[in-house]
Amino acid sequence: MATMTKLTTSDQLQTALEASKDKPLLLFKHSTRCPISSRAYQQVMSYLQNEPNEAVEYGLIHVVEDRPVSLEAADLLGIQHESPQVILVKNQASVWHTSHSHITVDALKQHLEG
Repeated sequence: MATMTKLTTSDQLQTALEASKDKPLLLFKHSTRCPISSRAYQQVMSYLQNEPNEAVEYGLIHVVEDRPVSLEAADLLGIQHESPQVILVKNQASVWHTSHSHITVDALKQHLEG
């Protein structure tokens, strides 16, 4: 099973984005206070537990608890902040993102296996 690394500081975010030059990064921006985000979290966890793409790094940002990091990620990647949200990063740039009920196991498989 792949695991998600919780990103709580700007330095951790910068390091993860820099590493996306060598290995794609899927960022999951999660609100611990939102039922829609909880459902998206379950979808992401289900994907990670069942044959995830091991060639991808997985990062987790809690949007309430670590708001500055969440907003910095949106700013650096040029994407409007949403929650929940997944962002696939390659070479420090977003190549795909989606949010809310569009975060599903099938969507993750489609965009992470290709």
